[in-house]
Amino acid sequence: MYKQFINPTELPADHTLTKADLDTPFLAVDLDKMDANVARISQGTKDFNVQWRPHCKGHKSSIIASRLVKAGAIGATCAKLAEAEVMVRGGVPDVLIANLIVGQAKLARLAMLCKEGSPIVCIDHLDQANPMNEMMVREGVRCRVIIEVNIGLDRVGCSPDKTLELARELHTLPGLKFAGIMGYEGHLLTIEDQVEKREKIEEALQLLAENAAQLQAEGIPCEIVSCGGTGSYLLSRMQNGITELQAGGGMFMDQFYEQQCQVTGMEKALTIVATVVGRPAVDRAIIDSGKKTLHVEYEPAVVVGRDDMKVARLSAEHGELELSGDAQNLRIGDRLELVPGYADMTCVLHDYFYVFQNDTLVDIWPLEARGLLQ
Repeated sequence: MYKQFINPTELPADHTLTKADLDTPFLAVDLDKMDANVARISQGTKDFNVQWRPHCKGHKSSIIASRLVKAGAIGATCAKLAEAEVMVRGGVPDVLIANLIVGQAKLARLAMLCKEGSPIVCIDHLDQANPMNEMMVREGVRCRVIIEVNIGLDRVGCSPDKTLELARELHTLPGLKFAGIMGYEGHLLTIEDQVEKREKIEEALQLLAENAAQLQAEGIPCEIVSCGGTGSYLLSRMQNGITELQAGGGMFMDQFYEQQCQVTGMEKALTIVATVVGRPAVDRAIIDSGKKTLHVEYEPAVVVGRDDMKVARLSAEHGELELSGDAQNLRIGDRLELVPGYADMTCVLHDYFYVFQNDTLVDIWPLEARGLLQ
């Protein structure tokens, strides 16, 4: 009898459940493949004397963040204050919030978090820093801050020629502890020519290295020089002056990183298990997984082990497959596994990771920070 667990505590200690025992669709993690990916990234950063602070914006799980720390990470990178609260309270005190924290409500929470853990917050303008400093002084804490530098993505970040000026100001504020700088080379992830990609990444990250040297020459400590997502980490880890990388998505791997970013050496550890619910034509099948189950904006999902099936279209709760060859023998009730186009945006559609080894369910990990956007 199929059963979908709504709470990990329902998993009996003596269970012997497999994928076939769970109702679909669900998010499955191959633990051995994930651990292999984690070990590869962890060692791959150590090989270049760079620390690893993996992003948790995709997995949203303090269980996973803690597991990554045990595998060599120094902490976690978060996209939102709420994610950082979950990670700190889940046992990962050293968190970088790679975002701008504005507003009295958030600043009060940040001050509380400084009493519980050791967060780092991004700043790119003095108008963010002054209210933060006032709140920290009022609450009797100091918050580590780094300057986000615009190295070409043109999203947030101060101009590299303004970094030193801003650092001087931050260095004088008693409620803040200046810790370094960061930048994100996200605009360069999908350059097809790998020589050009390497040159462009080197050029962008050189801006960070030059800024760090300026700060040090001024007598302003710059312990952290942070950058790097999964789509660029193989090249970013090689650049002079970088102290840590934020690459997190590679632990699962997906079609986007493989096809568009040309990241190699990783195994596909994350899948959606789906059921065929309709066969409207010999060359078409319908599965119970649509846009509310899979994210496909950047790259189409693929069916594991089947080049005779193509994900042709997704609506809210239906997926349409184009079938050729032997796939035209597919029957209603058959099960398939799909690798998502982009894992980060697929994970946050689900409440739990169902964790397997050799097809046996070994754990259930909640995405505690799912939906926490503040």
